[in-house]
Amino acid sequence: MNDNVMNGAHMQGKVCVVTGATAGIGRVSARRLAEMGATVIIISRNPAKCDEVVAEIRQRTNNPAVEAMPADLSALGQVRAVAQRLLDRYPRIDVLLNNAGAVFTSRQVSPDGIEMTWALNHLSYFLLTHLLLDALKAAPAARVINVSSDAHLMGRIYFDDVQFARRPYRGFAAYSQSKLANVMHAYALARRLQGTNITVNALHPGAVATNFGKNNSGLLWQLVFQLFGRFAISPEEGAKTSVYLASSPEVAGVSGKYFYRCKPKSSSPLSYDQQAQERLWALSMEMVGE
Repeated sequence: MNDNVMNGAHMQGKVCVVTGATAGIGRVSARRLAEMGATVIIISRNPAKCDEVVAEIRQRTNNPAVEAMPADLSALGQVRAVAQRLLDRYPRIDVLLNNAGAVFTSRQVSPDGIEMTWALNHLSYFLLTHLLLDALKAAPAARVINVSSDAHLMGRIYFDDVQFARRPYRGFAAYSQSKLANVMHAYALARRLQGTNITVNALHPGAVATNFGKNNSGLLWQLVFQLFGRFAISPEEGAKTSVYLASSPEVAGVSGKYFYRCKPKSSSPLSYDQQAQERLWALSMEMVGE
């Protein structure tokens, strides 16, 4: 990747929406895009944290065109409300970086009564993208980016029970299922948008040292995350592929791919099953009430 490309103001005038942007790779991605001159809208749950991050990014980048639209993306009503706010204020969106996500060690449910991992990690990507399609179509060359994970390689979609309502809940199985759904959603949407101005890709950021997973209690999980943190890469390193897919001329027109370290790589064999992608699409549409 050409660092000169990354550091210029070539995103001037482009409107970028970044979810989960108050910590980790989302925060770094938002800052890097602001450095390149983009108008950046961050969506995150905590309004105070949003304000703090907006102030920090404006100050560090000298770019005043950074703002927050707080929303709890695990709640479908809030996804709809923030999408409407975005459409009212920005009839054209150039980049949608779906980055928000979490892992839960015990089964929790969203305000809509949906299992939390599925609601936040998959349905929020699916619904927000769906609702912003008109604004993305209004851009000359829009990009949708789903932050997934190589955890998806161990995932499968439990179509009979995506919410772990009828079987014992396992945090990693729920997480890897949601990350597989991110990749399948990207592929299915890319296929639907063939021949349009919108590209859709997914990525693995690498094993990143962030606050991710710190919301979980229990000694075993704390030890796992401590150990993981020792071998993990920095958020700056982890954000590189997200920023590359959002901004680099090298991937103009590239769609329906899975990236790691700014290069396409194969995703799991299950992720390429078009019949399963369509089944997931239908299930997702039904669950979000579209």
